[in-house]
Amino acid sequence: MRKKFYTSHITRHIQTYSPIYSFIMVLFIMGIIFGAVIVNSLSIAQKEDLFHYLNHFFGQVADGKTGQAEDLLKLSFFHNVKFTGLMWVLGISIIGFPLILILLFLKGVVVGFSVGFLVNQMGWNGLLLAFVTLLPQNLLFIPVYIFIAVISTAFSIKLMRKIFIRQGFSFHFVPEFARYFLSFIATMAVITLAASIEAFIAPALMKSIIASIAK
Repeated sequence: MRKKFYTSHITRHIQTYSPIYSFIMVLFIMGIIFGAVIVNSLSIAQKEDLFHYLNHFFGQVADGKTGQAEDLLKLSFFHNVKFTGLMWVLGISIIGFPLILILLFLKGVVVGFSVGFLVNQMGWNGLLLAFVTLLPQNLLFIPVYIFIAVISTAFSIKLMRKIFIRQGFSFHFVPEFARYFLSFIATMAVITLAASIEAFIAPALMKSIIASIAK
């Protein structure tokens, strides 16, 4: 019964905000494509410098010098909470939703550049490395980014409609803000899980892939 309730609630939420979801997802995909394109615009010297640092990092991973998993967990958790929290705050600022879109686009650029650079420099090995080290946690992080961007944009639009188009628009701030706040709190559980994957699982997968590539 509870599972059916949550499924119904999620379905209703997606249906209600489907236009915003469509726009946000297209924007994020555009960011990924743009990030991948940037890789090809780098000069040979820039690629060599970046690959040098990347090789140095891979060497540290292979030697088990990536730091304590607990420290990586804290770093990943607080970084993503700050990022999503910034989008959440911008949603309250009424006119902040263009910045929300820019932040999400830039996050897509980072993902696209990371994958694109690995593939550009390492070919199929780079694709495999990106698949096992970037995909697992991002299967959770990316939906969180999109969800926060959607509810922040929707909340900002509701506030603007309430202020500038008062007639014929019902908006009760306290219950709406309470739902908005609880939605952000709920995402922290997903961020914690994703950060745990990034801290405890991704380094081990990366180490095994690097070892197999080096053979």
